[in-house]
Amino acid sequence: NLPLHRTAQNRVWLEIVQIALDLLAWMPMLALTGTARLWEPRRLRFRLFSAAAQLVTTGRRKILRLAKHWPWTGEITGALERLALLPNPG
Repeated sequence: NLPLHRTAQNRVWLEIVQIALDLLAWMPMLALTGTARLWEPRRLRFRLFSAAAQLVTTGRRKILRLAKHWPWTGEITGALERLALLPNPG
């Protein structure tokens, strides 16, 4: 029961799903520390991926503005800083 009608479209959809799963598996190892590294995918979705934020473009820069009241904003900003420090693989 794949979501699209044609085989080629479903192949692309499956590739996107595989990339998303890889990101979900590698992100805790590369970006999170402490107990956050052990969070299950459901907890990651609730705490990190559903945070209220706004993407603002100003002067050729993109700024992610996270809600200050969200309890895991510090964890998100710390993870983004650690990811920015990783060397460029290309």
